[in-house]
Amino acid sequence: MTTTDTGLETTAGRDGAADAADLGLIHDVADRLMAAMTSVIEGKPDVVRTTVTVLFAGGHLLIEDVPGVGKTMLAKTLAKSIDATVRRIQFTPDLLPSDVTGVSIFNQDARRFEFRPGAIFANVVVGDEINRASPKTQSALLESMEERQVTVDGTTYTLQAPFIVMATQNPIEMEGTYPLPEAQRDRFMARISMGYPSAGAELDLLESHGATSPLDGLTPVTDAETINRVLQAVAHVHASPAVRQYIVDLVARSRSTSALRLGASPRAGLHLLRAARAYAALEGRDHVIPDDVQVLAGPVLAHRLMPSSETQLARRTTADVVTDLLRQVPVPPAAR
Repeated sequence: MTTTDTGLETTAGRDGAADAADLGLIHDVADRLMAAMTSVIEGKPDVVRTTVTVLFAGGHLLIEDVPGVGKTMLAKTLAKSIDATVRRIQFTPDLLPSDVTGVSIFNQDARRFEFRPGAIFANVVVGDEINRASPKTQSALLESMEERQVTVDGTTYTLQAPFIVMATQNPIEMEGTYPLPEAQRDRFMARISMGYPSAGAELDLLESHGATSPLDGLTPVTDAETINRVLQAVAHVHASPAVRQYIVDLVARSRSTSALRLGASPRAGLHLLRAARAYAALEGRDHVIPDDVQVLAGPVLAHRLMPSSETQLARRTTADVVTDLLRQVPVPPAAR
């Protein structure tokens, strides 16, 4: 047995060992998930596809946008589409770290301390408005998101796979928000924005959501065991040395450009590779191509970067900088 970069153990094999059965499983589960989610999330197929990509890559997703555009609905829809344990955490200024991780309580009858798990002990954790909690409480997620474990009073408890945190946040300009620490932003594989729906999609929204919520009639289309099998299959999607070099070149370029004060971390490169493997599998391929990397570079890299003063004065976003990096960094000929 070997440990994949998703944190799961799988049978040993060369990179690129994903076969037709693996791709068939991934494609079947993805189709069912996306069909279920698009029945609730109107007019956002790209957002739904990115969400499923992050799930299949074994990552965590940050959904950032203004209030009322369906951030929480997206997270709840994915959670309800999977027959797995689901917990929701409503982040508020008075939320304590122990509410997230759990706490040891003394049992008078047994005369010993007993651990009571917090809300983080679930397959799918929906963190609503994560940046309304204090930085101390936000930091309670750091160990669980990176190492899939929680340490309380010197004892470590392992979280069950699959494990995904889907957190929503409002822009930092909104009242009562705290900016997420850089270390926590870096643990999210991707950040997406919902955006406002088109006029037609909004009209359909009024029709479908006006009386009852479509979420009420949604039933699970897959389960935790199947998602674990998908994670193992995705880990075997082939990424050639040239594609991996392209990812390294992109990440390295972000650290040397004058447009940024802080470039992408090595973890960012790992997340980009894992996401590209999942995206390639969703496209029905057993190998990653540069187009996969380019599609995901914005969602995976932009939220980790810190713009320079000049970039901020020019009113340019880190997503704009990522677009520049994609133009500047050549694709290795062998990766085409």
